[in-house]
This record gives sequence, C-alpha cells and structure tokens, in this order.
Amino acid sequence: HLSLLCWHLAKFQKSLIGCNMAQARMKVIFGHLNQRDRHSFIPQPVSSSATVGVAGEGIKFQYTLDNPHLTPSQRAFYEDNGFLVIPNLVPHDKIDRWRDRFLDLVEGRVSSGGMTKMKDISLRNVEGVSGEMMINKIQDFVYDEVLSQHFMLPQVLDYVECFTGPNIMAMHTMLINKPPDPGTRTSRHPLHQDLHYFPFRPANRIVCAWTAMEKINNDNGCLFVLPGSHKGVLEQHDYPDWEDGVNKMYHGVRGYDNIPKTMLCMEKGDTVFFHPILLHGSGDNKTKHFRKAISCHYASSECEYIDVRGTSQENIAKEVEEVARKKGIEDLTYKHLWKFRSRLVRGVEINL
Repeated sequence: HLSLLCWHLAKFQKSLIGCNMAQARMKVIFGHLNQRDRHSFIPQPVSSSATVGVAGEGIKFQYTLDNPHLTPSQRAFYEDNGFLVIPNLVPHDKIDRWRDRFLDLVEGRVSSGGMTKMKDISLRNVEGVSGEMMINKIQDFVYDEVLSQHFMLPQVLDYVECFTGPNIMAMHTMLINKPPDPGTRTSRHPLHQDLHYFPFRPANRIVCAWTAMEKINNDNGCLFVLPGSHKGVLEQHDYPDWEDGVNKMYHGVRGYDNIPKTMLCMEKGDTVFFHPILLHGSGDNKTKHFRKAISCHYASSECEYIDVRGTSQENIAKEVEEVARKKGIEDLTYKHLWKFRSRLVRGVEINL
C-alpha cells in the first residue's frame, strides 16, 4: 500500500498547498460561487489526466462515456477524483414522501415484503425500542411503489447513463438511517470500496447515486472519500477491530487511517455519483437526531457476473449466502441472490 499512500499524499500536497484542506476541497465540490442551482453548477477539477476538448480531438476518458449531459469539466473532475456532486438534484417533496414511507415500513404500518431491515449494533442489548430507533438501514426496495421512485427519477438516470451507458440496471438499493451515536462510535461506517460487495464487472460501468435526505455535515456523520482512489485496485476487506463492535456486513480496508480525506457535506436533495472502487466511509453521528440518505448502485446491463470463489470477495459472498439460508432461502448462489435484488430501469436487459 506504500506506493498508493505516497501517491495520495503527493496529490494532496500539490493541489492543496497554501490552502485550508477542507475549505479548498469543498470549494471544488460545490463551487461556493452562488452555484447552488444544478443547471449552472460546473465543478472544476483539482487536476486531471484527461484531455478536455472537442470530441474526436484526443480525449481519453476512462470512467465516463460520451454524453452531453455532463460538461467536459464535470467529466474531467470525475475522471480525476472518482466522484461528482450534483446540488439540488432531487425534489424535496419526494424526499419527504420517502422519509414517511421509511417510517411506515419500520413501524410496521405497511408490509416490508422482501426488504432487508438491518438493526444497529448499539441497540443489540436494549429492550423496549422499535421502528426508527432500531433500524439503521433498509435494503432491496426495488419493487416498493414509493421508495423505488428514487432510483427511477429521470434526472438521476440521465446522469447515471453518463457512467453506465443506455442500458441500466438498478442493482442495490438502500435507505440509510444513521442513528445518534451512544458514545461507542458504532454509528460510523469503515472506509471501504463498494465493489467488494458486487459479483459483476466491469467496475467502470458501475456507479452509485447517493442522495442526502437532509443537511449532512461532520456533526451527523457525512460521507468522506479519498479522491483519486478509484484508480487503484479492489483491496482486501474485513471487519475492523473496533472495541465496541461493528454493524453486520460493514467490512472495511485497513492502512488508510492517517490519509487525508475529503468530507462531503451536502444539503437536502444533493446527490453524489461515485465509482465503486472509490475508497469512502462515513463518520459517527454526534447529534441527537437520525441522519438519512437514500442510494442506489447502478450497472450497465451489459456487465457480466463473475465467480468470486478464491478471491477477496469470497468472505462477503459466504456471509450473504448464510444470511439467506437463515431466512429459509436455500440453494441460491451469490450471483442468483443479486439477480433477485436488481431491476431494469432504462434500456434493455442483456446480461445482468
């Protein structure tokens, strides 16, 4: 990891010298030039190995596709950093409706069907709590009539298409309900790469759309990223050695604790798109309120499933298959479990 660490340090020193790191990075992400309106927002890359110009004049983009929905500057920023924040992309009234739906699901007022409800580890020995106080995440709402509106929004899919191409599968859906931390710091999420969980490739045709359902900052546990780490490789993931434990399936990578990270403070409705190899995580929620976000991982339907046996992903595959068996789902492989949790949202279904 030493060479990659040195690369990151050199990158930060070069681009942030003479500036306050957090301030400089946030100016890059959000502009801070009265550009809150998404139609006028054009992020400026810190640096870029991509050649920006007119199509056909030597442009070498690896992580984005030719699509007029992204400006050359936005493409260059994503190529260099592995993420792109689009402010005010999702209407607030829809977010409010999804929040209400989440509460109905976790309080048992409506059936959750085949969705997965995950409990926060800090409440494992606490009695007399339920609903929002207990559930820190809902997964696999691909066929919920209300929550599915998020990953089918045309304005979201228009951006997704710039990374995946026209044939788009919604592969992994989550509504995250980060709880107030009881002092154990178990509400944080370890640094990880989402590709660790996905048995399909190529990685460059996969993207996450992560939408803030409220103001998210350092106090309530915003996302943090390592810009440029999407140019690396899939690392070994294991449970971190946290004194008070860690939530189920919150695998992470080690050796990056002292590397400077960019904090993605976001407003309600802001959406960040990021690459599945980008190293990212989230901090602990130091407030007394729950912090909510809704996300979907998309992939080109032209991607293909791979066999993860004998790879660094075998541990998560076995864990997911074991959870499925406990739910009474027998004889289904990791690949087939992913097929059940995905849905075509644009174009045609090919491989996935």
